Amino acid sequence: MSVKEPPSALPHTHSAASDEPAVFGADASMQQGAQGHSLKILAILSMLMAFASISTDLYLPALPVMGTALHASMGAVELTISGYLIGFSVGQLFWGPIGDRYGRRLPVAIGLVLFIAGSAGCAVSTSAAMMIGWRALQAVGACASVVLARAMVRDLYVGHRAAQMMSTLMTVMAIAPLVGPSLGGQILHVASWQAIFWTLVGVGLATLAALYALPETLPPQRRSHEPLTRALGRYGELLRHRRLLGYAGAGGFFYGGMYAYIAGTPFAYITYHHVSPQFYGLLFGAGIVGIMITNLLNSRLVRRLGSDRLMRVGTLGAALAGMLLAVDARTDWGGLAGLVIPLFLFISATGFIVANSIAGALGLFPERAGAVSALIGAIQYGTGILGSALVGIFTDGTPWPMGCVIALAGVGSLLCARFLVQADTRMPNEALSSH
Repeated sequence: MSVKEPPSALPHTHSAASDEPAVFGADASMQQGAQGHSLKILAILSMLMAFASISTDLYLPALPVMGTALHASMGAVELTISGYLIGFSVGQLFWGPIGDRYGRRLPVAIGLVLFIAGSAGCAVSTSAAMMIGWRALQAVGACASVVLARAMVRDLYVGHRAAQMMSTLMTVMAIAPLVGPSLGGQILHVASWQAIFWTLVGVGLATLAALYALPETLPPQRRSHEPLTRALGRYGELLRHRRLLGYAGAGGFFYGGMYAYIAGTPFAYITYHHVSPQFYGLLFGAGIVGIMITNLLNSRLVRRLGSDRLMRVGTLGAALAGMLLAVDARTDWGGLAGLVIPLFLFISATGFIVANSIAGALGLFPERAGAVSALIGAIQYGTGILGSALVGIFTDGTPWPMGCVIALAGVGSLLCARFLVQADTRMPNEALSSH
């Protein structure tokens, strides 16, 4: 999510020779320093941004083994993903205003400490209930790094340089899930499932140490003095806008399907179809490659075709792939390939749905982009909680619950994109004033 800029934001002006905003004073010195150490800053911010995916993707191949070790059912172990999503969904609504009020480094450092504690707790857990609780704490800490890393980019860079840095960080977020399951599978091959969480403890400690090389990017004079309760209360206003709910629903339903995929594929592939944990990592990585391809296509086509049209195309593809998956999961038609192919098509739709739904929502309220981004992020991960939880609740030893949830998610995303987004043509302020 993005963090809303405080009212006393960095002063900008425009020079005659350039479209880039000029920055003066201490902030200019800070940004010049950032330009001179861009590789170091990029590395640190990349580590912070990667926490969202590595915290879950690294341990996915170990889910079946964990279930046996903890004497827990498949459904109970899958709920560890839901516990993580609860912490991540709720936590990000708080870290943004906290970062605006108290600066970036201190909240990120606190978040990293929570992440380290949560990861260690997961490693020593002796029951599924303990694991779920520690995963929630781990997520609350992890989301601070993700949320505030994006705010740091805006603090340190302006104009096209900020866009370049953010694009690079988005690429890192796409690469992290690609290597996460494969690396987790290799750790599991040579050590126990607990070693995966001790590895996350090490990653957290290394990132915390690296944080000291990153300067505080939000000086006191630029921090917001608005009470946190007031900042949180403004989310209710946004929820009354129908078109915004359409964008949020298109991305939110899709996230529900994505996390049903994350929760369901370890058992569908490893337990049901007897795929090795290492090969599971490769199958999972294929979906990430699909996401990267469609993100590239989206960036090249969006100017010509429009983001709403591409979003609708993506939701249509997701709905069709989801329905095909449900049929294959119910009838076992096609065996493993009958799951892999429609799942690949569904996950690949990410590049057309997620970015365009977020961009559409932010375009409705550009002056409140931080609040909109926070709300969209919470809704997306909230539906992720529901999607992964439903797979766990209705688990029956077959891929059918996963396929059914993903199909419903794809259809829900399509309905939101086609009807709610098109239904309200009024200006945002007019829509809000009518409620």
